[in-house]
Amino acid sequence: MRWPEGGVWERAEQTEKQEDQSCLDEQRKRGKRQMSSHRGYGKLILFGEHFVVYKVPALVAAVSDFTDCNVTFKEGGSGISQQDNRPAVPGYKDEKKEEHDQAVGLVLAHMGVDTSKQQVDIVFGGNLTAVSGIGASAAACVALARAVAHAQGRKLTEEEINQAGYEGEKGYHGTPSGIDNTAATYGGILKFQRTEGEPIFLPKTLKVKVEIVYASTGITASTSKVVGDVKKRKEEDPQWFDALLQRYIKLVEEGEKKLEEGDWKRVGELMNDNHELCQELTVSCKELDDLVQVARGAGAIGAKMSGTGRGGLMLALTPGKELQETVAAALKQAGAAHVWCCHLG
Repeated sequence: MRWPEGGVWERAEQTEKQEDQSCLDEQRKRGKRQMSSHRGYGKLILFGEHFVVYKVPALVAAVSDFTDCNVTFKEGGSGISQQDNRPAVPGYKDEKKEEHDQAVGLVLAHMGVDTSKQQVDIVFGGNLTAVSGIGASAAACVALARAVAHAQGRKLTEEEINQAGYEGEKGYHGTPSGIDNTAATYGGILKFQRTEGEPIFLPKTLKVKVEIVYASTGITASTSKVVGDVKKRKEEDPQWFDALLQRYIKLVEEGEKKLEEGDWKRVGELMNDNHELCQELTVSCKELDDLVQVARGAGAIGAKMSGTGRGGLMLALTPGKELQETVAAALKQAGAAHVWCCHLG
């Protein structure tokens, strides 16, 4: 991975912030076990679904919801004992168990833990609901890396934690992009761009935090299939795709600037435009479009799909606690499979 000049993230040390009272009750239901500061954050794509495959920038936001972890070593035993208290959508943990176990093993091996000589007890918790599209696997890997380092009495740099998270992500994705574990480690906003060599990650700082709502359609789509469909259409009609790509490049350039300025009204408008581009790419679906329209109708200043599309997640920009609660209630009333409140920044 390519880092900013000098390999140092020009980002202030993150401090723990008190969650808005409006979301606390639901977070307690979702994450009863909030154990420590060994955290990895979830993420959402703000701008760039599918276009990012073709080496143009995307903007990704870590959310305030997190996976937490605690690790205990027991001498004289062997193997791994896991207790997974993360909230999750139905079926997620069963579907992902083999990949999750492999990821845990990769993180432990990377950090020099020999489970043939000591037992490792691992407890996952936190308030990030494990659902496709939110970066749950990376959040777990990063949280685990932090907890292992603590149990070993080691003080690792954020870059070293990030690298351990990346190694764990290989259990889920084979050759991960690195974007999910980087967002899980550092939080905040990231500008990501693929290149012919290593991908570029640049941190972006928000002046103030902003409330969002994200919701699930309850539909899981195959990322490889959707990406393949877009590629096929691109090859069949390159002029059509290039016209969309040029519109997106202008959009993301302005989006980056407005995010830094905290111009939420314009950011919301650009999110709406990005969703329209996704519709034209044929990666949205009726269920996503319906939830996006419900959020806008309830007052969200911007709403779009986030991630693979044809199911999965949508997000709405809802500055202010009152607006956040109103939009969340509207999405629940409209039948969203799951709805979450959190903030960016």
